[in-house]
Amino acid sequence: MTTIAVTGASGFCGSHVAATAAARGADVLCVGRRPGPVGRHVSWDAACEVPDLSGADLVVHCAAAVGDPVPGSPAEAAMHAVNVDGTARLLRAAGDRPVVWVSSASVYAPGPGRSRVTEDHPVRGHLNAYGRTKAAGEALALAAGAVVLRPRAVYGAGDPHLVPRLLSRIRRGLLLLPGPSVLLSLTAVENLTDACLAAAGWPPGAYNIADPVPYDRDEAIRTVLRAHRVRARIGHVPLSVARATVGGAGRAARLLGRTEPSLTRYAVDQLAHSVVLDVSRARAQGWVAGRALRDYAPAVPGAPGGVSGCAEEGAGEAAAPQG
Repeated sequence: MTTIAVTGASGFCGSHVAATAAARGADVLCVGRRPGPVGRHVSWDAACEVPDLSGADLVVHCAAAVGDPVPGSPAEAAMHAVNVDGTARLLRAAGDRPVVWVSSASVYAPGPGRSRVTEDHPVRGHLNAYGRTKAAGEALALAAGAVVLRPRAVYGAGDPHLVPRLLSRIRRGLLLLPGPSVLLSLTAVENLTDACLAAAGWPPGAYNIADPVPYDRDEAIRTVLRAHRVRARIGHVPLSVARATVGGAGRAARLLGRTEPSLTRYAVDQLAHSVVLDVSRARAQGWVAGRALRDYAPAVPGAPGGVSGCAEEGAGEAAAPQG
């Protein structure tokens, strides 16, 4: 029986990977600060410890510190301790074991020109500390010969991030978005999970992971709103106005002592420009994305009417270092 160590197994993506691995007959080690949904718990604080991976045949690294603090903010040091230093400790513990390292499309350079993003797209110019620390962490993983997966906007049952944030932005039945609608790649958590469990046999390197086709931004959001039985109109704010609002939100956050502004340059960039991932490299390895956003339209048991979440690309647990 194959033994798979899954870091961050108590979080969103990690819990799906752990549960699916167990359902497929693997023995699972849930490596992190809290137990996962299956298998045996191996305690690990990614910010300061070397994990015990004894007995593992494969390591799937999902643990990450996620969030949207600006580069250079105090919060970046905490992210660096997990996403970069924690990666170095994990790779040291993994030794010769194959490692699948879950990264993020946030590593790609921002701005226009992302209507077809291959794995060779520039990795630079990050607009938040998350993208910058994930890029530094994946560079270590790539140098060590790992398989690095780059999903975008991972969504699915149990996610606590993107959809809750989206719903929280509705005011008096109106959701304002920057600029006109654009095409965006999203990644169902099941598609990412399948890739995580298949990728151990892939050649080392980076691979984009996304749903079969990109989505029209506004239509995707309407699908989410219908799934949650939320009635809201979508309005469009000129991009120049949205960018100007970012500055005020940053000043307000500093005055209130918050680590993240209510609106950031990164959020505007991700919503206002097309970001479509080319997944042909993963497809060439036999991976097929079997799920799409329409599969989450029916109500999710235990949730008020539907889609449980579209976590921003992060593969870990929450906005603080998690495991």
